[in-house]
Amino acid sequence: MTYGEIAKILESSPRAVGQALKRNPYAPIVPCHRVIHTDGRIGGYNGIKDSKKKIKLLKQEGVRIIDGAIVKND
Repeated sequence: MTYGEIAKILESSPRAVGQALKRNPYAPIVPCHRVIHTDGRIGGYNGIKDSKKKIKLLKQEGVRIIDGAIVKND
């Protein structure tokens, strides 16, 4: 899901969703690392702009990532 999709469900803003997710004390058990930008970019993880850990978690789950964006399977 994207930050925007979650924001729409919660009647909130994508930035508010990002702020809440960066404070997730249960990450990665509660998988906030699966939330991405609308354009497929990965974004940060746990309030850190460097997304290396987020990319590592996603790749462990079988997600293909090229140039910092998720590659959708057709």
